[in-house]
Amino acid sequence: MTTPTAGRLRVPGATLHYEVRGSGPLLLLIPGGTGGAASFDGIADDLAADHTVVSYDPRGLSRSPLDDPQARQEVAQHADDAFRLLELVAPGASARVAGCSSGAIVALHLLTAHPERISLVVAHEPPVVEVLPDAAGHRAMLARVQDTFHREGLMPAAAIFAAALTRPATSSPDTTTPPGPATPPGSSAPPATTTSPGTATPPDTATSPDTATPPDTATSPDTAAPPGSSTPPGTTASAVVAAEAELPPEAAARVQRTMADMPYFLGRIVPSFMAYVPDLDRLQALSDRLVLAAGTDSRGELPYRPAAFMAERFGTELVHFPGGHTGLSTHPAEFGKLLSAKLSERVM
Repeated sequence: MTTPTAGRLRVPGATLHYEVRGSGPLLLLIPGGTGGAASFDGIADDLAADHTVVSYDPRGLSRSPLDDPQARQEVAQHADDAFRLLELVAPGASARVAGCSSGAIVALHLLTAHPERISLVVAHEPPVVEVLPDAAGHRAMLARVQDTFHREGLMPAAAIFAAALTRPATSSPDTTTPPGPATPPGSSAPPATTTSPGTATPPDTATSPDTATPPDTATSPDTAAPPGSSTPPGTTASAVVAAEAELPPEAAARVQRTMADMPYFLGRIVPSFMAYVPDLDRLQALSDRLVLAAGTDSRGELPYRPAAFMAERFGTELVHFPGGHTGLSTHPAEFGKLLSAKLSERVM
């Protein structure tokens, strides 16, 4: 693995850590979950053979501190950060963008906000659940997660969240109600969700990472990692501690950063980003620049469904990448090879 050129970019309310590799057309990689720039380490060098690859830690995560740790997080602000990075590295140049999970949400907004600068977006499983016909049930689930986070701490909330994400839908994503308004509030929620959607805690009142239950004090054996996290699903805090003892120092530090970022991700990013409503009409008008992707192994699961839903609405192909929602971490070689192929199909 080559050593990237690292830098710091001052943006409103935060300082971003970013990394640049290679030469050629500009490619911005937007990470999801708590992975940060390091989540692309398994594919960035190969992509850098044909691109100038820019990766970074989103604001509030890892090496990109916020000025105000309590600041509300918004998709539009994160997309503006991404645009400022593009302007820094290659002012005025067209760029290709690939994003995973919450990073894919940012990529969608970046495309609609700056279509004159974005030649292609590959969006892998953006969990924009508000586009789904059963959106009200997912709002209820998210409210339950936040309530559990406040009352019981990080790991119990993460367990509920992960279970909801991996629970197969009651109907195939290919046979859902045609695109249209989301199911009104008051519709029946999934069996495990009992909290009213109206009781969801606003993102700006989420528990501070400093006050949430630390990962190393959690006791839930069923805890799984958040979507997009580089920590494999099913990983408990005790398992992470045990694994760190066997990892090289750099890898152990990455795991520590991932776990330390989980309270911020679950408490601030998840409720705001999963409440985001993309501009479907604008995305459809730009669909010739949009590759919607999903994991082969996550068919029917919640993060898979919005990509499938939008692809059907736009009349475009849903591209299946190896693995599930975290295929970038579990199948990096195959994931990177397919991503490179999709990028090369579009001439700038």
